[in-house]
Amino acid sequence: METAILIIFALLMFVVFLYSLSLLHLLLNFRKSRNQKDTSQKWHFSDPYQIPLVTIQLPLYNDKPVVERLLRNIALIDYPHDKLEVQVLDDSTDDSAALTAEIISELRAEGFPIQHITRSHREGFKAGALKAGLEIAKGEFIAIFDSDFVPQSDWLKKTLPYFKNENLGVVQTRWGHLNKDYSLLTKLQAFLLDYHFILEQTGRNFGKHFINFNGTAGVWRKSCILDAGNWEGDTLTEDLDLSYRAQLKGWEFKYLREVETPAELPITIAAARSQQFRWNKGAAENFQKNYRKVLKSKEVSFGTRFHSFFHLLNSSFFFVVLLMGILSIPVLFLLDDPTYSTIFTGMTICVLSPVIFFITYYAAYKELHQKERFSLFKFIGIFFTFFSIAMGLSLHNSVAILEGHFGKKSEFIRTPKFNLKNRPDVKFKSPVKINFQLLLEILLMLLFAFGIFSAFRIESYSLLPFHLMMFFGFSYVVLASFNVEIYPGKNQTSQVSKTCQIL
Repeated sequence: METAILIIFALLMFVVFLYSLSLLHLLLNFRKSRNQKDTSQKWHFSDPYQIPLVTIQLPLYNDKPVVERLLRNIALIDYPHDKLEVQVLDDSTDDSAALTAEIISELRAEGFPIQHITRSHREGFKAGALKAGLEIAKGEFIAIFDSDFVPQSDWLKKTLPYFKNENLGVVQTRWGHLNKDYSLLTKLQAFLLDYHFILEQTGRNFGKHFINFNGTAGVWRKSCILDAGNWEGDTLTEDLDLSYRAQLKGWEFKYLREVETPAELPITIAAARSQQFRWNKGAAENFQKNYRKVLKSKEVSFGTRFHSFFHLLNSSFFFVVLLMGILSIPVLFLLDDPTYSTIFTGMTICVLSPVIFFITYYAAYKELHQKERFSLFKFIGIFFTFFSIAMGLSLHNSVAILEGHFGKKSEFIRTPKFNLKNRPDVKFKSPVKINFQLLLEILLMLLFAFGIFSAFRIESYSLLPFHLMMFFGFSYVVLASFNVEIYPGKNQTSQVSKTCQIL
């Protein structure tokens, strides 16, 4: 039994090591991309005959706090109205539909080409709404924005010119953050998303590997969507699904790191959990749906297969980390035995994994903050805080991952939107839901507290940093789940409950 535990633990460490190597390769691609000049073909919109017809799709579902900001911002898009149509795809079931209709009526009276499209059902969820709108869309190109995004007025003029390349199916832009400094939670979410958009998307795109349309802040060629089989609602991440089907068909994707599209980050632990659940389960569903197609495709290179494996499976590493955490407790007591310590010594190469994570996250963080006064100590603090809380979410995300891999279907739950700027005096509080999962998270918090205590008792400290991070992460998640109150200030700074202030 002891040998089996150590072997499984070693294998899990090796899997994480392989994943870290994939990120190291993306870092090399990212660094090479910085010296590459963009030689892409582009339309010149100074010639009106080169300006294509575009449809902007705005999927909505009970997004009352942000709908007016969204619609009035879209109305500022700098593009010829005779070459533009805006579809508001509204599946709302609350009173927000009336507000949406009122604003649309006002904009139409002003001559803005916008229409309100509603359905009597939510079949296919967001994918179903996009597909329904596509059936009547007039545009050759389809730009998509979620309700909490506020693109700049020249967004279309920065993205559409690249479609002069007839093989180009998608242009994706980088997400920005309207409320990054609102709280610790929003700072950590921004840290993760910035890493994805700075290093992962750039590294994959430069290496000509598969990237993904991120569900919003991007534009599709309509014929690409149709050629790839159109939107399908059988996974929770329909954007990732269509991205892979399109690239397997040979379509090229273009990622524009320099074009930033701001959006609002979830501000409560409940909203963040909901979003994480959907993204992680959807990724697992897409691995099951699409990776065999990637392996069988004769047109896909080995490098793309390698990176696609970790791209589609990266959310599953939450499950790997959870298993490592649980097994690390008995491993701690086996390290004193010379018989087993030899096996553990053979794993030392895998200790490079956290070093590689640190280096790659450092590169992305420094790239994004190069115009600011850079603090290494600040980065170290946010790096370890982020990974600790990510570990604390490992149980929650593992449930999502396992449901995705085993084919359990669930409803597409939209992330709540708040529009903090226009509601500075509103207090948001996550409801406390004491369920079986939260009880397990409490037990895991106590388990890693025991691991920390045991390290000092038996004077074995090799796993202490890991146990400290796991304990801190589960403590944060448990305490935040019990009591989160956010009081937005005038500058969107957060005053959280006493629980979060302690953390």
